[in-house]
Amino acid sequence: MRPSTAPEHEFMHESERESRTASAARTNAPDPTANDARWQLAQRIIASRHFARSPLLSRFLLHIVWETVEDRSSQITEHQIGVRVFDRPATYRTVEDNIVRNYARQLRRRLADYFADEGASEPLQIDIPLGGYVPVFVPRTDADPHQARPTRTVPIAIRTQPSTSELPLVLAGALSSNRRRWLMPLLFVAYTAVLVVGVWFAATRTRIARQTYDEPALARPLWAALFDGSAPTYIVPADAGLNLLEDLSHRPVTLANYIDGGYSQLTLPSFDPHSADDLRTQHFTSFVDLQIIASLTRLPEFNPQRAILRFPRDLRLDDLRNANAVIIGSVGSNPWASIAEANANFRIEYRAGMQSATIVNSRPQAGESPTYVSHWDEPAHETFALIAFLPNLAGSGRLLLLEGLDVAGTQAAAEAIFHPDAMDAILHRATRPDGSLRPFEILLRSTSIHSSATGTRIIGTRVY
Repeated sequence: MRPSTAPEHEFMHESERESRTASAARTNAPDPTANDARWQLAQRIIASRHFARSPLLSRFLLHIVWETVEDRSSQITEHQIGVRVFDRPATYRTVEDNIVRNYARQLRRRLADYFADEGASEPLQIDIPLGGYVPVFVPRTDADPHQARPTRTVPIAIRTQPSTSELPLVLAGALSSNRRRWLMPLLFVAYTAVLVVGVWFAATRTRIARQTYDEPALARPLWAALFDGSAPTYIVPADAGLNLLEDLSHRPVTLANYIDGGYSQLTLPSFDPHSADDLRTQHFTSFVDLQIIASLTRLPEFNPQRAILRFPRDLRLDDLRNANAVIIGSVGSNPWASIAEANANFRIEYRAGMQSATIVNSRPQAGESPTYVSHWDEPAHETFALIAFLPNLAGSGRLLLLEGLDVAGTQAAAEAIFHPDAMDAILHRATRPDGSLRPFEILLRSTSIHSSATGTRIIGTRVY
């Protein structure tokens, strides 16, 4: 076991220690990081109880912070981390070995735990946005220098273009699983988490958008089709409140009932009227969806003048006729997914009573199953996800659908789309001679461990 008082370079890669020592010797100057608040923060984090027993996570964090402090953020790549932190050979392929992605998920989770506990009074917070590994240092205006305290709840309205409806998007990180049954504790945690998420999003949105995004050439036509044209692009996160309403009432809501507000009539047994009204009227989404939205803003093709963040309850059918859209979540939490699935080979269906969901494979190919089922009630279980890039209702734009059988499945779909080296073969097949992309569908299998995806792989594809 490593003691929490370990020397500051204990977890640093040997080559980094040698480089740092040589540099200081050449310049005969003091250590440039001695008074760097970012480096000092990293040292406090690895000495905390959240990291003291995790040498690899500590080494991971120190590496990416050190590279950032030394102005080498552009060199922080999955492959470099695999070699420098996890001692992989220089010839290793990230598409075949996802150790960095697995540890990055753990690192994000441990950082969140630290800043919610021991680090509640830290003046800076470290975030690692989904889709990359460059740390972002965000000033924490809510930090109390004397004691840790619960964050305050404030309303958040996010809109990138004038719209007919307000967007009080309550970003409830506590709703980390589509199948949680303990609703009241979740709602309490969701409300207390709002400020942290809101401050993070507001403080980092511009900064994240300006970062260099290591985007493979094969992925550029995908994002260009969604963001580079003259048409608007709607970004539609999941409606986690709807999913809870369905779970509690044991009744799925169709798109038609969703549009006409039928979810407000669902009967919630043994539920106090005030909380029931909150579920029916407030806008809740998941933290995974927030991470996906943040990653979209980092894309070079992202155009904030044409991107519109729209909660699914405020979306209208006409919005999807001539516009593009990124639809996040399955039909259980985002009924608009059924628009993209209408003519697709893979689609998600919910069983009676909302007890399980199944991915239906309409036309199985050799080696494929006609159905794929996830078992939500097991802490570690196999889960499945879909990525679909399909025409919009009028055929004049594109819809990108990211959905899973549970929140870990949606996370797996997002990681695949933002790490497209795993999709190179599919994107190559889908690329037309003029550089544009044909419609395609991807079926993924992943393992959900406490609602976090790991070991994701592609098990089925269709290119049209």
